[in-house]
Amino acid sequence: MKFIRVAPLLLLANACVPAVEPESSGSAEVVQPVRTAPMPTSTPAPEAAPARPSTFTFAGELEQGGWIRGTVPGGTVEAMLGTEKLAFDAQGRFFAAFDRDAPASTRLVARLADGQTITSLLAIAPRDWDIEHVDAALRPGGSSEAFRRRRQPELDAIWNARLKETGAQGWRQDFIWPVSGRISGRFGSQRIYRGEPGSYHSGIDITTGTAGTPYVAPADGVVVLAVDDFSLEGKLLIIDHGQGLNSAFLHSSRLYVKEGDRVTKGQHIGDIGSSGRATGPHLHWSLKWRNARLDPLLFTGPMR
Repeated sequence: MKFIRVAPLLLLANACVPAVEPESSGSAEVVQPVRTAPMPTSTPAPEAAPARPSTFTFAGELEQGGWIRGTVPGGTVEAMLGTEKLAFDAQGRFFAAFDRDAPASTRLVARLADGQTITSLLAIAPRDWDIEHVDAALRPGGSSEAFRRRRQPELDAIWNARLKETGAQGWRQDFIWPVSGRISGRFGSQRIYRGEPGSYHSGIDITTGTAGTPYVAPADGVVVLAVDDFSLEGKLLIIDHGQGLNSAFLHSSRLYVKEGDRVTKGQHIGDIGSSGRATGPHLHWSLKWRNARLDPLLFTGPMR
Protein backbone atom coordinates (compact mmCIF):
# COMPACT_ATOMS: atom_id res chain seq x y z
CA MET A 1 0.00 0.00 0.00
CA LYS A 2 1.44 3.38 -0.98
CA PHE A 3 1.08 6.35 1.33
CA ILE A 4 1.40 10.02 0.36
CA ARG A 5 2.70 12.38 3.01
CA VAL A 6 0.83 15.61 3.63
CA ALA A 7 1.94 18.78 5.40
CA PRO A 8 2.28 17.95 9.14
CA LEU A 9 0.07 19.60 11.70
CA LEU A 10 1.57 21.26 14.73
CA LEU A 11 0.80 18.49 17.22
CA LEU A 12 0.66 15.18 15.41
CA ALA A 13 1.51 14.09 11.87
CA ASN A 14 -1.03 12.32 9.65
CA ALA A 15 -1.05 9.33 7.30
CA CYS A 16 -3.30 8.94 4.25
CA VAL A 17 -4.09 6.64 1.42
CA PRO A 18 -4.34 7.91 -2.16
CA ALA A 19 -7.62 7.90 -4.03
CA VAL A 20 -8.38 4.67 -5.89
CA GLU A 21 -11.39 4.50 -8.20
CA PRO A 22 -13.20 1.16 -8.35
CA GLU A 23 -12.97 -0.62 -11.68
CA SER A 24 -15.83 0.06 -14.05
CA SER A 25 -15.92 -3.42 -15.58
CA GLY A 26 -18.90 -5.61 -14.90
CA SER A 27 -22.36 -4.66 -13.79
CA ALA A 28 -23.01 -2.14 -11.04
CA GLU A 29 -25.66 -2.31 -8.38
CA VAL A 30 -26.59 0.36 -5.85
CA VAL A 31 -27.92 -0.99 -2.58
CA GLN A 32 -28.45 0.38 0.89
CA PRO A 33 -26.19 -0.88 3.69
CA VAL A 34 -27.76 -2.97 6.41
CA ARG A 35 -27.34 -1.93 10.03
CA THR A 36 -26.39 -4.78 12.32
CA ALA A 37 -26.00 -5.31 16.04
CA PRO A 38 -22.55 -4.32 17.40
CA MET A 39 -19.78 -6.85 16.88
CA PRO A 40 -18.58 -9.00 19.80
CA THR A 41 -16.00 -7.28 21.96
CA SER A 42 -13.79 -10.34 22.32
CA THR A 43 -11.97 -12.29 19.64
CA PRO A 44 -13.81 -15.61 19.04
CA ALA A 45 -12.08 -18.90 18.31
CA PRO A 46 -11.53 -19.61 14.59
CA GLU A 47 -14.53 -21.17 12.93
CA ALA A 48 -15.84 -21.83 9.46
CA ALA A 49 -16.85 -18.57 7.79
CA PRO A 50 -20.59 -18.42 7.06
CA ALA A 51 -21.86 -17.17 3.74
CA ARG A 52 -21.91 -13.35 3.79
CA PRO A 53 -24.79 -11.11 2.68
CA SER A 54 -24.78 -9.60 -0.79
CA THR A 55 -24.46 -6.04 0.56
CA PHE A 56 -22.51 -4.14 3.20
CA THR A 57 -23.60 -4.59 6.81
CA PHE A 58 -22.40 -2.24 9.54
CA ALA A 59 -22.89 -0.71 12.98
CA GLY A 60 -21.52 2.53 14.37
CA GLU A 61 -21.87 6.32 14.43
CA LEU A 62 -22.64 7.91 11.05
CA GLU A 63 -21.69 11.49 11.87
CA GLN A 64 -18.66 13.74 11.62
CA GLY A 65 -15.90 12.31 13.80
CA GLY A 66 -17.72 8.96 13.91
CA TRP A 67 -17.02 5.42 12.75
CA ILE A 68 -18.45 2.13 11.50
CA ARG A 69 -17.53 -1.53 11.88
CA GLY A 70 -18.99 -3.88 9.33
CA THR A 71 -18.73 -6.66 6.79
CA VAL A 72 -18.16 -6.41 3.06
CA PRO A 73 -20.43 -8.29 0.63
CA GLY A 74 -19.62 -11.93 -0.09
CA GLY A 75 -17.12 -12.31 -2.93
CA THR A 76 -15.55 -8.87 -2.41
CA VAL A 77 -11.97 -8.51 -3.66
CA GLU A 78 -11.65 -4.75 -3.12
CA ALA A 79 -13.64 -2.28 -1.02
CA MET A 80 -13.60 1.50 -0.63
CA LEU A 81 -15.04 4.19 1.60
CA GLY A 82 -15.05 7.25 -0.61
CA THR A 83 -11.45 7.47 -1.81
CA GLU A 84 -10.05 5.30 1.02
CA LYS A 85 -9.28 1.68 0.26
CA LEU A 86 -10.60 -0.55 3.05
CA ALA A 87 -8.74 -3.42 4.65
CA PHE A 88 -10.90 -6.42 5.58
CA ASP A 89 -10.07 -9.77 7.14
CA ALA A 90 -10.84 -13.31 6.03
CA GLN A 91 -14.37 -13.00 7.44
CA GLY A 92 -14.91 -9.75 5.51
CA ARG A 93 -14.83 -7.55 8.63
CA PHE A 94 -13.65 -3.96 8.30
CA PHE A 95 -13.37 -0.67 10.20
CA ALA A 96 -13.81 2.81 8.72
CA ALA A 97 -14.38 6.31 10.06
CA PHE A 98 -15.38 9.87 9.17
CA ASP A 99 -13.22 12.94 9.70
CA ARG A 100 -14.32 15.91 11.81
CA ASP A 101 -14.97 17.79 8.56
CA ALA A 102 -16.40 14.87 6.57
CA PRO A 103 -18.90 15.82 3.84
CA ALA A 104 -22.62 15.12 4.19
CA SER A 105 -22.48 11.95 2.10
CA THR A 106 -20.06 9.28 1.00
CA ARG A 107 -20.29 5.77 -0.38
CA LEU A 108 -19.13 2.26 0.29
CA VAL A 109 -18.06 0.44 -2.87
CA ALA A 110 -17.22 -3.23 -3.25
CA ARG A 111 -15.74 -4.85 -6.34
CA LEU A 112 -16.63 -8.55 -6.52
CA ALA A 113 -14.64 -11.41 -7.94
CA ASP A 114 -17.18 -11.82 -10.75
CA GLY A 115 -16.74 -8.19 -11.86
CA GLN A 116 -19.87 -6.78 -10.25
CA THR A 117 -19.74 -3.55 -8.27
CA ILE A 118 -21.88 -3.00 -5.17
CA THR A 119 -22.35 0.61 -4.06
CA SER A 120 -24.02 1.71 -0.82
CA LEU A 121 -24.65 5.39 -0.14
CA LEU A 122 -24.06 6.76 3.38
CA ALA A 123 -25.44 9.98 4.87
CA ILE A 124 -23.04 11.55 7.41
CA ALA A 125 -24.74 13.75 9.99
CA PRO A 126 -23.16 17.18 10.56
CA ARG A 127 -22.08 18.25 14.06
CA ASP A 128 -22.77 21.47 15.92
CA TRP A 129 -19.18 22.20 16.93
CA ASP A 130 -18.24 24.50 19.80
CA ILE A 131 -17.12 27.55 17.81
CA GLU A 132 -15.97 30.71 19.59
CA HIS A 133 -15.73 33.97 17.65
CA VAL A 134 -12.95 36.22 18.92
CA ASP A 135 -12.69 39.94 18.11
CA ALA A 136 -8.94 39.82 17.69
CA ALA A 137 -6.55 39.01 14.88
CA LEU A 138 -5.07 35.54 14.63
CA ARG A 139 -1.49 35.74 15.79
CA PRO A 140 0.94 35.01 12.96
CA GLY A 141 2.49 31.58 13.06
CA GLY A 142 6.09 30.65 12.54
CA SER A 143 8.80 29.24 14.74
CA SER A 144 12.53 29.56 15.11
CA GLU A 145 14.96 27.59 13.00
CA ALA A 146 16.22 25.87 16.14
CA PHE A 147 12.69 24.70 17.02
CA ARG A 148 12.05 23.46 13.48
CA ARG A 149 15.26 21.41 13.58
CA ARG A 150 14.10 19.78 16.81
CA ARG A 151 10.51 19.37 15.72
CA GLN A 152 10.99 17.68 12.35
CA PRO A 153 12.44 14.40 13.72
CA GLU A 154 9.55 14.29 16.20
CA LEU A 155 7.00 14.64 13.41
CA ASP A 156 8.82 11.97 11.41
CA ALA A 157 8.65 9.58 14.37
CA ILE A 158 4.91 10.21 14.81
CA TRP A 159 4.31 9.76 11.08
CA ASN A 160 6.23 6.48 10.95
CA ALA A 161 4.51 5.16 14.08
CA ARG A 162 1.08 5.72 12.55
CA LEU A 163 2.07 3.74 9.46
CA LYS A 164 2.85 0.57 11.41
CA GLU A 165 0.55 -2.40 10.91
CA THR A 166 0.63 -4.67 13.95
CA GLY A 167 -2.40 -6.89 13.44
CA ALA A 168 -3.98 -5.56 16.65
CA GLN A 169 -7.67 -6.38 17.14
CA GLY A 170 -8.75 -3.57 19.46
CA TRP A 171 -10.77 -2.00 16.63
CA ARG A 172 -13.33 -4.78 17.16
CA GLN A 173 -13.94 -3.86 20.82
CA ASP A 174 -16.16 -1.37 22.60
CA PHE A 175 -13.82 1.35 23.87
CA ILE A 176 -13.70 2.52 27.49
CA TRP A 177 -12.63 5.85 28.98
CA PRO A 178 -8.90 5.82 29.81
CA VAL A 179 -9.60 7.81 33.00
CA SER A 180 -12.56 9.40 34.78
CA GLY A 181 -12.50 13.13 35.42
CA ARG A 182 -13.68 16.48 34.15
CA ILE A 183 -13.65 17.04 30.39
CA SER A 184 -11.70 20.30 30.06
CA GLY A 185 -11.40 20.34 26.27
CA ARG A 186 -13.78 18.85 23.71
CA PHE A 187 -13.01 17.40 20.33
CA GLY A 188 -13.66 19.73 17.39
CA SER A 189 -13.85 23.00 19.37
CA GLN A 190 -12.39 25.96 17.51
CA ARG A 191 -11.83 29.70 17.64
CA ILE A 192 -12.50 32.07 14.74
CA TYR A 193 -10.36 35.23 14.82
CA ARG A 194 -12.14 38.02 12.93
CA GLY A 195 -13.28 35.54 10.31
CA GLU A 196 -10.02 33.58 10.19
CA PRO A 197 -10.29 30.07 11.68
CA GLY A 198 -7.70 28.76 14.11
CA SER A 199 -6.85 25.08 14.44
CA TYR A 200 -9.58 22.94 15.98
CA HIS A 201 -8.98 20.76 19.03
CA SER A 202 -8.00 17.35 17.71
CA GLY A 203 -8.76 15.27 20.79
CA ILE A 204 -10.44 15.34 24.18
CA ASP A 205 -8.82 16.67 27.38
CA ILE A 206 -9.56 15.01 30.72
CA THR A 207 -8.38 16.42 34.04
CA THR A 208 -8.58 15.02 37.55
CA GLY A 209 -7.14 18.17 39.09
CA THR A 210 -3.81 16.60 39.92
CA ALA A 211 -0.82 14.93 38.28
CA GLY A 212 -0.07 11.25 38.72
CA THR A 213 -3.57 9.86 38.17
CA PRO A 214 -3.32 6.49 36.38
CA TYR A 215 -4.92 6.06 32.95
CA VAL A 216 -5.59 2.83 31.06
CA ALA A 217 -5.73 1.52 27.51
CA PRO A 218 -9.21 2.14 26.03
CA ALA A 219 -8.93 -1.02 23.90
CA ASP A 220 -6.43 -3.73 23.01
CA GLY A 221 -3.47 -2.71 20.90
CA VAL A 222 0.26 -2.55 20.32
CA VAL A 223 2.49 0.34 21.41
CA VAL A 224 4.02 1.87 18.28
CA LEU A 225 5.58 4.93 19.95
CA ALA A 226 6.57 5.73 23.53
CA VAL A 227 8.78 8.78 24.08
CA ASP A 228 9.69 10.95 27.04
CA ASP A 229 10.45 14.45 25.84
CA PHE A 230 8.77 15.62 22.64
CA SER A 231 8.65 19.40 22.47
CA LEU A 232 4.85 19.78 22.35
CA GLU A 233 3.45 16.43 23.42
CA GLY A 234 5.92 15.77 26.26
CA LYS A 235 5.70 12.10 27.24
CA LEU A 236 3.78 10.69 24.28
CA LEU A 237 2.25 7.26 23.80
CA ILE A 238 0.67 5.97 20.57
CA ILE A 239 -1.19 2.65 20.46
CA ASP A 240 -2.23 0.89 17.27
CA HIS A 241 -5.66 -0.75 17.57
CA GLY A 242 -5.48 -2.30 14.09
CA GLN A 243 -7.17 -1.54 10.75
CA GLY A 244 -5.54 1.93 10.68
CA LEU A 245 -7.10 3.05 13.99
CA ASN A 246 -4.78 4.44 16.69
CA SER A 247 -4.87 6.34 19.98
CA ALA A 248 -2.42 9.00 21.15
CA PHE A 249 -1.96 10.06 24.79
CA LEU A 250 -0.14 13.34 25.46
CA HIS A 251 1.45 15.18 28.42
CA SER A 252 1.93 12.14 30.68
CA SER A 253 4.03 12.29 33.84
CA ARG A 254 5.04 8.63 33.49
CA LEU A 255 4.70 5.82 30.95
CA TYR A 256 4.52 2.16 31.95
CA VAL A 257 4.82 0.53 28.53
CA LYS A 258 7.38 0.63 25.74
CA GLU A 259 7.35 0.35 21.97
CA GLY A 260 6.37 -3.15 20.84
CA ASP A 261 4.40 -4.01 23.99
CA ARG A 262 0.95 -5.54 23.54
CA VAL A 263 -1.62 -3.94 25.83
CA THR A 264 -5.11 -5.02 26.81
CA LYS A 265 -8.22 -2.96 27.42
CA GLY A 266 -8.15 -1.57 30.96
CA GLN A 267 -4.39 -2.05 31.44
CA HIS A 268 -2.55 0.73 33.30
CA ILE A 269 -0.31 2.36 30.67
CA GLY A 270 0.54 5.81 32.04
CA ASP A 271 -0.06 8.59 34.57
CA ILE A 272 -1.56 12.01 33.87
CA GLY A 273 0.87 14.93 33.82
CA SER A 274 1.70 18.27 32.22
CA SER A 275 4.82 17.42 30.22
CA GLY A 276 5.44 19.17 26.92
CA ARG A 277 3.38 22.25 26.13
CA ALA A 278 0.56 22.08 28.68
CA THR A 279 -0.90 24.64 31.06
CA GLY A 280 -1.76 22.09 33.75
CA PRO A 281 -2.02 18.35 34.39
CA HIS A 282 -4.45 16.64 32.03
CA LEU A 283 -4.68 13.75 29.58
CA HIS A 284 -5.08 14.68 25.92
CA TRP A 285 -6.52 11.60 24.17
CA SER A 286 -6.91 11.62 20.41
CA LEU A 287 -8.05 8.99 17.93
CA LYS A 288 -7.24 8.74 14.24
CA TRP A 289 -8.20 6.41 11.44
CA ARG A 290 -5.58 6.96 8.76
CA ASN A 291 -5.92 10.67 7.98
CA ALA A 292 -9.28 11.18 9.70
CA ARG A 293 -9.47 12.74 13.16
CA LEU A 294 -12.18 11.18 15.31
CA ASP A 295 -14.20 12.08 18.40
CA PRO A 296 -13.35 9.76 21.33
CA LEU A 297 -16.79 10.48 22.82
CA LEU A 298 -18.39 8.60 19.92
CA PHE A 299 -16.36 5.51 20.84
CA THR A 300 -17.06 5.50 24.58
CA GLY A 301 -20.39 7.22 25.09
CA PRO A 302 -20.84 9.75 27.95
CA MET A 303 -18.57 9.45 30.94
CA ARG A 304 -20.37 7.86 33.91
